[in-house]
Amino acid sequence: MPVPGLGLLRYRAPGDGRLVKGARVVVPLGARTVTGCIVDPAATSGAGPLRDVTEVLDDWPFLPPVVVDLALWVGEYYAAGPGEALTGAMPPAARSGRRSSFRTVGVAVLEAAAADRAEPRGQKQRQAVGLLRAESAGVAVAELARRGVSAATVRSLVRAGLVRVRDDVVLRDPFVGHEAGLGRWTVAPDGAPEPELTLEQQAAFRHLEEAAVARVFRTVLLHGVTGSGKTELYLRLARLIIATGRRVLVLVPEIALTPSAAGLFRTRFGERVAIQHSGLSPGERHDQWQRIRDGRVDVVVGTRSAVFAPVEALGLIVVDEEHDGSYKQDEVPRYHGRDLAVLRGRMEQALVVLGSATPSLETAANARAGRYDTVRLTARVHSRPLAAVRIVDMRREYAARGADVTLGEALLAGIRDRLQKGEQTVVLLNRRGFATVVFCRQCGSSLECPHCSVTLTFHKAARRLRCHYCNFGMVVPPACRSCGGTYLEQSGFGTERLEGELRAWFPEARVARIDRDTVRRRGAIARVLQDVARGRIDILVGTQMIAKGHDFPAVTLVGVVSADVGLGLADFRAAERTFQLLTQVVGRAGRGDTPGEALIQTLYPDHYSIRAAAAQDYDQFYEREMAFRRHLHYPPETALINVVLKGRSLDAAMTDAHDLVRRVRVHGPDGKVIGPAPASVSKIKDEYRAQFFLKGRHRKPMRLALAKALDERADLKRRTSIDVDPASVM
Repeated sequence: MPVPGLGLLRYRAPGDGRLVKGARVVVPLGARTVTGCIVDPAATSGAGPLRDVTEVLDDWPFLPPVVVDLALWVGEYYAAGPGEALTGAMPPAARSGRRSSFRTVGVAVLEAAAADRAEPRGQKQRQAVGLLRAESAGVAVAELARRGVSAATVRSLVRAGLVRVRDDVVLRDPFVGHEAGLGRWTVAPDGAPEPELTLEQQAAFRHLEEAAVARVFRTVLLHGVTGSGKTELYLRLARLIIATGRRVLVLVPEIALTPSAAGLFRTRFGERVAIQHSGLSPGERHDQWQRIRDGRVDVVVGTRSAVFAPVEALGLIVVDEEHDGSYKQDEVPRYHGRDLAVLRGRMEQALVVLGSATPSLETAANARAGRYDTVRLTARVHSRPLAAVRIVDMRREYAARGADVTLGEALLAGIRDRLQKGEQTVVLLNRRGFATVVFCRQCGSSLECPHCSVTLTFHKAARRLRCHYCNFGMVVPPACRSCGGTYLEQSGFGTERLEGELRAWFPEARVARIDRDTVRRRGAIARVLQDVARGRIDILVGTQMIAKGHDFPAVTLVGVVSADVGLGLADFRAAERTFQLLTQVVGRAGRGDTPGEALIQTLYPDHYSIRAAAAQDYDQFYEREMAFRRHLHYPPETALINVVLKGRSLDAAMTDAHDLVRRVRVHGPDGKVIGPAPASVSKIKDEYRAQFFLKGRHRKPMRLALAKALDERADLKRRTSIDVDPASVM
């Protein structure tokens, strides 16, 4: 039951007592009727009278007990209610209070006995019977309709006793359609030989194989440079695990990476591969979930929510690009998929492999402390060199060509050279839109979102201003709303403007853009990526979505525009994210037979995160960043909880935050309480935000102190956001 702040509730079991852990039930809650999940069938005692279970939806564990336990842990650790966590573990179609439903397809079947006694009448009936006689298993009614046989004709044949219709259960398959070039899934050619492992890969696989066959819980950091062949090791480990009768869970950080990952596993393991992520239709997602629950799947590929997939006999969990911030859920329950993968591996006695070229500081610290094993891949496959990286100081470009320069001379020359050679270029700018600010030249005021304390971004194609927090949109007004001036200027730039400039500089080039504005339609990103892979695109421009996990052998140049765009954020992880993003996108160059080059344009050429990324030197960055974290007591040196209170005004939010902080301190959180202060974005969706932090060595006493304070101010629970181990403090 997704009821905020509500704990576990007890109900009276039905007379036959047929309740099992993990089954769904319908129960009364106040004046409502809601769907719940049984977590302890024996817990029927408690204070006060018990209400009756209204209906038992399942007589078997709809959620496996291990998934129930995982969800309950999430609810406690991340300061969310158990109902919210259990709801997140279920497919959306299962939360409605209805029994599991499948897609049913009517199949018309010729009644042979009746056909001996009667003959069809009319051309349509004869056509239908002819089609059915050719198909002994029957023909779907929808297929008959496509062949010109209407539903009315089928009904008339049923009434005549010539045909009967049965309902067949059909599971919706999201893989269907890739052969037709729909661009949703990438599947390698059948019969493609497995690549030969390098000596370094062979040594890594032996270490991982030993851990896999031991059938005990172990976490291994697979730290491999970009292009070192981590995915091939995942595939071979999966085959090893499946051969022992166990199953595999593979997590990827974003939906955009699911097609290529799922396609690779589908090529190796056939139809016994399922996918789980929110980009599927509710029906597809439910049917894939049911295939997993029924044991008809050996490999599950999905995003962070797939950590709750009902996989039995789990032997291997892979978390690819484990450092990626997308593994952190930004709504209740605010869990981290990587950390839950490690916990589930412990529960299942499974091997957990965390793969990355730029491990998160938390994972690297665990590895260096001996809590995780470490396997390193220091070279690319086929002895391919890492890209040659050059830092371009844009201060010199601005001095020579003006402050509105987007593409430096070196990058323009590099793109021109690649076009002449028939090679591809990737250009990264981690900011979408055409202009980041529209301001009045007369009074200097900028156009802000009326619902959030941020400026509106101009999107030229849509000819609208848009807020990237609440999605508010408006046309550009004819005059300034503050002074009435008619001189509205645009400042800053995003991927939309960058795409336009690339088209203007290189009109003969085929340019494509990937950001959240261009891939809203289902399957759009997969289609663009396939076009790049097939050589139909010369220049690919985009946000961080193009930096992760893609393997394009013809890309020999990577350009980074405004590499320091994230360094100015008021977030202690800013340098880490900058280093990871730059290292990952640089790794897209030179993955084929031709060496690659990368150009990083920045105003801060001496910043250690940019220097380390250019050198592709993780250890250098780790030492510098950990010194910073230790000095200021930031994770992973200490634990952190971010608390945000919302109010109708900033004064009201701050007043409530001060009161809550006072109560937390009374209950002794075993650490420091910092704040409150207005949040860095002080208003979102018409709610003002105040913020404070809890820092300490141990999370549990901090959570308990916060819970006690909120129990004393129950009116604040719905207006308080608690983020344990935040990925961002913005």
